[in-house]
Amino acid sequence: MKTTVFKSADYLKTQKDIVTYLNAALEDGEPAVLLEALRNVAQAKGGMGALAKAAGVSRESLYRTLSRRGNPKIDTIMELLRALGLKLTIERQKAA
Repeated sequence: MKTTVFKSADYLKTQKDIVTYLNAALEDGEPAVLLEALRNVAQAKGGMGALAKAAGVSRESLYRTLSRRGNPKIDTIMELLRALGLKLTIERQKAA
């Protein structure tokens, strides 16, 4: 039986898919999960180079920012989301 590597980016076809995916990553609560999700979205939207250009940052800087050890500033995240045609919103947490 032949197996293939699973790539999240292959399933992020629409803006709705991307929004759902990023919201799920945010709900996880771990910053590293959000950074990985943003990397996958970047791949789905044409690669890190394309997103870096749209966000006005260098490709190398974007790779560092979204790495597992990345610690991006909020303004960097906001700029990446803007480049993806998205925005960050806040809502009240549901009671347990």
